[in-house]
Amino acid sequence: MIVVVKVGTSSITRETGEIDDDAVRRLGEGLAALRSDGHEPVLVSSGAIAAGLPALGITRRPSDVGLLQAVAAVGQPLLMERFSGVLGGYGIVAGQVLLTPGDFGARSRYLHARSTLRRLLDLGVLPVVNENDTVADDEIRFGDNDRMAALVAQMVGAELLVMLTDQAGLHTADPRLDAEASLIEEIQEVDAALETLAGSAGTARGSGGMASKLAAAKIAAWSGVSVVIADARTPRVLRETVAGRSVGTRVRPRSTRLPSRKVWIAFARPSSGRVIVDEGARRALLDDGRSLLAAGVVGADGDFEADDAVEVLGPDGVAFAKGLTRYSAEALRAVTGRRSDELPEGAPHEVVHRDDLVVLP
Repeated sequence: MIVVVKVGTSSITRETGEIDDDAVRRLGEGLAALRSDGHEPVLVSSGAIAAGLPALGITRRPSDVGLLQAVAAVGQPLLMERFSGVLGGYGIVAGQVLLTPGDFGARSRYLHARSTLRRLLDLGVLPVVNENDTVADDEIRFGDNDRMAALVAQMVGAELLVMLTDQAGLHTADPRLDAEASLIEEIQEVDAALETLAGSAGTARGSGGMASKLAAAKIAAWSGVSVVIADARTPRVLRETVAGRSVGTRVRPRSTRLPSRKVWIAFARPSSGRVIVDEGARRALLDDGRSLLAAGVVGADGDFEADDAVEVLGPDGVAFAKGLTRYSAEALRAVTGRRSDELPEGAPHEVVHRDDLVVLP
């Protein structure tokens, strides 16, 4: 079984921001145990920026993007050095894979990344994936590695995503503030009520929090991947989780899963604009699985190009679908409301083909 393990910054660093060698050793021991049990783990690790801060004598995470990139450039090899050293002690070769959201947003780059990860697994290498913060620019933002872990899980065909953090899982309230908060052991579906339970980042060292983990769990669930959110300090946490024992919060996969291409459209491609449709078109997309035609379009917002991802909004202004448009915003505005037989010669009949359309959960 392929198991993607995501570890947060706070779980592998000390309060001072330095890498916690004991925590890295525990993680390496857990990954090695999975390998010895016949599983194929993939590690998605945060911590490059946190690892670089003390090396440069910086005590607080800066807000300047350029400085963050420089810190990450220092921290990435330090982090990888620790992982390689620990895993090497178990005879495991680690291979670093640096990705950005753009690698999931462009189909060709997505396929290349998937091929590389699968080849590493075929070679017996344990991939260590991190966001490439040195070039990510405005993509250094809240929860990227959580979301990336879910997309990597879908990309490599994992059955399980384990998200290790500094909390036991999702609680009925913030356990740091409410002593009566109790652990939610199983979630059938991530909904709005659950999302209100999630707060912001738990520590100054990390950029994610329970909200980003729930968002990642939703992506994974739509991909048919089970998710467990658990405390990295729990003894034998990875083996216990893979064995299906009650550890942390388990999020069940959806019974109906999206194909990989539609997961890519729904969650990996950023939206470049919005297309507003009338009620008839909304019903045709939702109830009949039709393609979106120009006749049902009443407006377009944004400056998108053909093949960009766009949100599809109903007359109430609520987004209910997302897809790849075959028109630029300018070209679409010129044909809004026209029937197919009224379109200019050579113009696509579909604004968004049903194969490129995802009805949003």
